[in-house]
Amino acid sequence: MILFLSAVLLIAFYYLINRAYKNTKDIIINRIQINHDQTNEHAPILNILQLSDLHLENISISPIELYEKVKDEKIDLIAITGDFLDRKRSIPRLVPYLEALNQLDVKYGKYAVFGNHDYVLRKEDLQVLQETLEQYDFKVMKNENSIIDVQGMPVNIIGVDDFSTGRSDLLDAYKGIGHGMNLVLTHDPNLVLDMKPYHFDYLMAGHFHGGQICYPKAYHLVKMGKLVRMNMIKGMHIHDEKPFYINEGLGQTGVNIRVGSRPEITLHQLSLPATESKSLYAM
Repeated sequence: MILFLSAVLLIAFYYLINRAYKNTKDIIINRIQINHDQTNEHAPILNILQLSDLHLENISISPIELYEKVKDEKIDLIAITGDFLDRKRSIPRLVPYLEALNQLDVKYGKYAVFGNHDYVLRKEDLQVLQETLEQYDFKVMKNENSIIDVQGMPVNIIGVDDFSTGRSDLLDAYKGIGHGMNLVLTHDPNLVLDMKPYHFDYLMAGHFHGGQICYPKAYHLVKMGKLVRMNMIKGMHIHDEKPFYINEGLGQTGVNIRVGSRPEITLHQLSLPATESKSLYAM
């Protein structure tokens, strides 16, 4: 009887693990519309492809599959919000993905920020990662900003370095910023809790993997900051009347399974207001 029960439990465990692994291949494409109810039908639109948490050791999609999923989408800007990999030997694996993304017709450029896992690399290896991204025309942003013009509307792309490893510097990130819409790219969304004095119109982040294993909840994320305790681990949220989005990521870390979460590609359609927003301090 004991042997029979052990066999049943083993089969059930195998089934659950196999199912959890299959979930890593069940990629979702989320389409997010921002400000559509606050602008008219003729407002400029910025279409953004966001990828996050590739974790190339356990990524859920091949370069060809990624290209096939997004090749017919209108994409004006690409943003990758950190955690490319855990080990230096994975850097060459990034190249085919960058080549695939470079086949897309992107009008306003490609941007990236680093995450906590990227900073596990030694300084010289992190430099190789950055140079690899730059070789394929990605601008790596470390507490800095850049401006683009979208049909006459200035948009400030603000890249804030990783919050969880203490590398965020909002003063530097916003230095010299002018009028326009403020779009913030960062890895750890907990940053929003420190941004009350700094205006943004939209912020994109990752970091939590949507919990990756949520059964029944992602209790293991509690140590990853206050947002988790506020039940903000994925999707769209509002804090201090400012919207931000947490991407569930394309890869896994630790164990290559997902329960209650799915790997994600996000397409953000950002409507730009007719009037320019405040540039630095919220009033």
